[in-house]
Amino acid sequence: MATLLGFDFGPRKIGVAVGQTITGTATALETVRAQGQRPDWQRLEAIIREWQPDAVVVGLPFNMDDSEERWSDRVHRFARQLQGRFGLHVHLVDERLTSLEARRQLKLSPYRADDRIDAQAAKLILETWLADAPSAEVVSAVSSAPSSASRVSSVQSATERPPPSAPGAS
Repeated sequence: MATLLGFDFGPRKIGVAVGQTITGTATALETVRAQGQRPDWQRLEAIIREWQPDAVVVGLPFNMDDSEERWSDRVHRFARQLQGRFGLHVHLVDERLTSLEARRQLKLSPYRADDRIDAQAAKLILETWLADAPSAEVVSAVSSAPSSASRVSSVQSATERPPPSAPGAS
């Protein structure tokens, strides 16, 4: 069984969820407020220390026409920072409409602000990755510490697949 953390990154707050591969489910944890439009790295480090994830999943915002949102470069930067600071595999997944679905699941009106939305969206992001990732990929991604080269290849567009790690691998 591997533990993963999911993140719904936003410029003002970041939703966090925890999940595991054995059941393919996740649980919303909390929403971390930004410090001057920068991630609260102290709080994020405390969460990572507490849960000791084998990998993390970050939601990548896409428009309905399959183009990345104009601010997605900030998400890529956040993913690279998670990878660099904590040495974790980082996977990006299409997070389109997760906040809307989170709001629906929490039975909140479209106009009500509620920090639970971000954590619930992180849960949905993580569950999407767990459901879509082939089981062999989940095991290989979280079973051992990645080399620098493989970590870099895992932080990429959600529509790209990393190259095989060894000749003949699939």
